[in-house]
Amino acid sequence: MTAGLVDLRSDTVTKPTSEMRRAMAEAEVGDDGYGEDPTVHALEETYAQRVGKEAALFVPSGTMANQVALRVLCLPGTLVVAGRRQHIVIYEAAAGARNAGAQFHLVDDDDGRLDPEDVSWAIEASAHHQPAVGLVCVEQTHMPAGGVPWSIEDLRSVAASAAGIALHMDGARLFNAEVATGVSAQRFAAEATTVMTCMSKGLCAPIGSLLAGPAEVIGSARLERQRLGGGMRQAGVIAAAGLVALRTMVDRLSEDHRRARRIAEAVAERWSGCGLDPASVRTNIVVFAHDDVSALLGHLLAEGVQAGTIAPGVCRLVTHHDVDDAGIERAIEAIATAP
Repeated sequence: MTAGLVDLRSDTVTKPTSEMRRAMAEAEVGDDGYGEDPTVHALEETYAQRVGKEAALFVPSGTMANQVALRVLCLPGTLVVAGRRQHIVIYEAAAGARNAGAQFHLVDDDDGRLDPEDVSWAIEASAHHQPAVGLVCVEQTHMPAGGVPWSIEDLRSVAASAAGIALHMDGARLFNAEVATGVSAQRFAAEATTVMTCMSKGLCAPIGSLLAGPAEVIGSARLERQRLGGGMRQAGVIAAAGLVALRTMVDRLSEDHRRARRIAEAVAERWSGCGLDPASVRTNIVVFAHDDVSALLGHLLAEGVQAGTIAPGVCRLVTHHDVDDAGIERAIEAIATAP
């Protein structure tokens, strides 16, 4: 917690652990632009193994990983089927259009999932004078739906409906899904052509995400990273923190999930009509509607709690490593007296 505040705006506010800081200070480095940084190599290989892919690429951010995936997996002039509330659609400053010439075919994803029939319809429509589908995208976990994890059965159904078309998984919080469901990241990723995960959210590394997939695809992705200005030099300094994150920070995500459920219960008790079912909160994100979000955020801040929004009238609270049980109690007390 910073300056006495309980910061629940996002899990991106986490600070690197002491072990990460030591690893960063002692990291063996080289020029990654020449492919010579051994710590970056180790991180890429470790992540690729964790998700069962041939190769991986270290990039500065999750947004860049998604944008690189768009550029290598689908041609301009083809459609990208995605949920209308996915990060790649609405939280990346319309980068898909700018960077990849992507045109999204948006489908309902209110519960965090795509309906396989919607995917099949978009693909079949190409036989009826409509644009062809070049890529299907899913988000695991689905942030706007409240951090909802896909089940492996639902994911397989969507992958099957894609009928051989590439599928990209925005797995920014893939390991939250692994911990919440008991299904390994590798099993989830097996349904996708490419998968990306952020090291800098719940896993607490300061910078960086990874994109994994077939070796040929990742080879192309490396060039697209350069074109987007994402080439790095002695990046082992930050990759070292990612290695610690994968080794030490995944299992503890269950603590964040437990704390988010407690917050969800407090929200549902305070605003019974907000539409939030605490049982639906399985990971670290609590999303709910409020009639006056500005007043709510002002009240929470006055009580020492920072929160955020993701849409008009929609509040978000995110638990993470840097908020302990005492911080959760403080947030619950502030929620109980909120307007």
